[in-house]
Amino acid sequence: MIDKTHTLGLSQAELSVIEAALHTQSKILGVQAGAGGSAALARLNEVKQVLAVIAQQKPVEKKPCKSRGLRCWFGMSRIFG
Repeated sequence: MIDKTHTLGLSQAELSVIEAALHTQSKILGVQAGAGGSAALARLNEVKQVLAVIAQQKPVEKKPCKSRGLRCWFGMSRIFG
């Protein structure tokens, strides 16, 4: 796909716009590929790979517990077994 990796200075808002556009493009290509377009299927695979890279590199938003009561404790207990 891309031979070299480049660093782009994008804000989170700009990255969200690009990601939304790629999701829309993947839906369009999915319809075209379903109608038998082999070129659309190849392009769809490329778009999905880019979306996967974006998903891996996107910062994870951590949501703190709003109440320090039992809900937080039981939420943590699921993690530990």
